[in-house]
Amino acid sequence: MSMSDPIADMLTRIRNANTAKHDTVDIPASKMKLAIADILLKEGYVKAVDVVEEGNFKTIKITLKYGANKNEKILTGLKRISKPGLRVYASKDELPKVLGGLGTAIISTNKGVLTDKEARKENVGGEVLAFVW
Repeated sequence: MSMSDPIADMLTRIRNANTAKHDTVDIPASKMKLAIADILLKEGYVKAVDVVEEGNFKTIKITLKYGANKNEKILTGLKRISKPGLRVYASKDELPKVLGGLGTAIISTNKGVLTDKEARKENVGGEVLAFVW
């Protein structure tokens, strides 16, 4: 797996763990990845986000969330939008809506990593990192 895109790697790990119905998934930590994990938590897609320190390494441990019965997925999709080879930006007036507003777009703005709803409220645009639904 290419690590030239650590965010895509993170999304793939979460997607795979979710499909395999794992309870948790570990991801090498970075500020950006922690900001994304925090949005997933805040928006109710995952159950918990913890940072585990092992020596010089930090790992983000994400506890996944399922419905009453584990076959029911709370997190149904994660898609990387902006890529290292093809960056995708949206101005404040063209922020994307995911599934007519039912999903969440994660935007990296100069006010931090925000959901599309927060970016609209803050009146900022930025790099469209990912869609979650």
